[in-house]
Amino acid sequence: MPAKTPTTLTRSDLADLNAFLITERMRSFTKAAVELGITTSALSHSIRNLETRLGVRLLNRTSRTVSPTEAGTTLALRLTTGFREIGDALEEINLMRDRPVGRLRLNVLSDGARLVIARHLPRFISKYPDVEVEISVDDRMVDIVSEGFDAGIRFGGTVPEDLVAVRLGGELTWVAVASPRYLYQHTPPSIPEDLRLHDCIQMRTGQGIIYRWEFRRKEDYRVVDVTGPVCVSETALAIELALSGVGIAYCLKDRVRDYIRDGSLRVVLPEWSPIEPPMYLYYPGHRRLPQGLKELIEVLHEEITHTDRKG
Repeated sequence: MPAKTPTTLTRSDLADLNAFLITERMRSFTKAAVELGITTSALSHSIRNLETRLGVRLLNRTSRTVSPTEAGTTLALRLTTGFREIGDALEEINLMRDRPVGRLRLNVLSDGARLVIARHLPRFISKYPDVEVEISVDDRMVDIVSEGFDAGIRFGGTVPEDLVAVRLGGELTWVAVASPRYLYQHTPPSIPEDLRLHDCIQMRTGQGIIYRWEFRRKEDYRVVDVTGPVCVSETALAIELALSGVGIAYCLKDRVRDYIRDGSLRVVLPEWSPIEPPMYLYYPGHRRLPQGLKELIEVLHEEITHTDRKG
């Protein structure tokens, strides 16, 4: 029997197969379209074209859900193996290069984006221009493996134990801050519980809960459920509102260091400012490091160490 001639895949075929695989994994046309950087209608058109060429339905679609058919499940399993092999082959070729090349996808909480990425990524980009970095700023606790990220940055104590964690800098100081105008109009609190009598800018965390402010003085640890006229979901807005005199905000001291220095904000209850675990970059240890991640970790470590030494 003559050998079967391999099917020649066009660039369009590979793109459509990749689009199908991502849609099947995310079970959502909307999320898959965002991942691929195309419109939902373009993605739907791509999947329909693939199904037409193959002559079989791959995905069951309703107004709310997307699920694979039996044929879709089988194809997705084979494609996962195939694309992994392709990725490994390309990675081996990339390892032969003098400098890393490729794409890094990072999921970073907002404090990490401002205090780590914004400050230190420019040097990495300058040093490794062939690495494209995509950053998703998200305070939700995201499963970086299932969401397709190469690494994440989170506070210590929130990183899953089965992932490799690399410390980024030292411990972090948290402070309550307010503008001089607000403090002139209100009696400054003397103990954490006094904050219940103040206009506090509440913060809703990535887990959807309103954050309870924590304070520590030596061995005395207290947690306060604050109230106030506004609740936000990002630190930057809380700081801006505090600068405007709306109320007291609670954040990392590093986020407001310049404002404290120039007098735009003052620390409330400074002797109660708690010191908490540092941030960590984390990634799955069960697979080969993507191109550029080792180099990114080295640059961040060098930059942060240099910054810490400068004080």
